[in-house]
This record gives sequence, structure tokens and C-alpha cells, in this order.
Amino acid sequence: MKTLVDYQGRRIRLTAERLQHILQHPEMANMEQELEQTLSNPERVVQSNSDETARLYYRFQTETQFGDKWLCVVVKYTDEPFVLTAYLTDAIKRGAELWRKK
Repeated sequence: MKTLVDYQGRRIRLTAERLQHILQHPEMANMEQELEQTLSNPERVVQSNSDETARLYYRFQTETQFGDKWLCVVVKYTDEPFVLTAYLTDAIKRGAELWRKK
């Protein structure tokens, strides 16, 4: 298990099982460092509309194997916040914007 730190200094768990799940997807292979950067230096953070305990951290990635995309890292906020999943996407999901990089 790794402990990551987000842009506000909060500690977030990333278990080996979750990391393996994320990296097994072809589009996410070799993106562990980008995942960590997205938490520590996101461009936007959005409250999930479908899960009030989840926050979506976004950072734009250029030149991925599928072109320019947003990397979304989903963090579940419980007593001990943890990374639930991460994926590449064309657009930021709707939800209350909690933070935006200036």
C-alpha cells in the first residue's frame, strides 16, 4: 500500500489491489506517476453527482496513446480516504466544482 498526498495535504491510500486494477487497463499502463501528480497537483476537483463520498480529481494529459485526455482519479472519502479508480476521459463530469487551478 502506498500513501499519497493530495493538493491540500490530505493523506490518501492507494492499495496494491487498486493500483493493479487501474494499471491493467491498456490506456492506463505506465501512468502511475501521472496518477500521483493528478492528486498532488490537479487542475480541477469535482464532487461526484452519483456518490456524495467521492471526489474526482482531474489533470489534463497531452499525448497519451489515445490523444489528449483528462486523467480522472476517483477518491472515496471515508475515515481513511482511498483511491477507488482512475481513467482517461474526454470531458470533466458534471458535479459541484470544489477546486480549480488558477
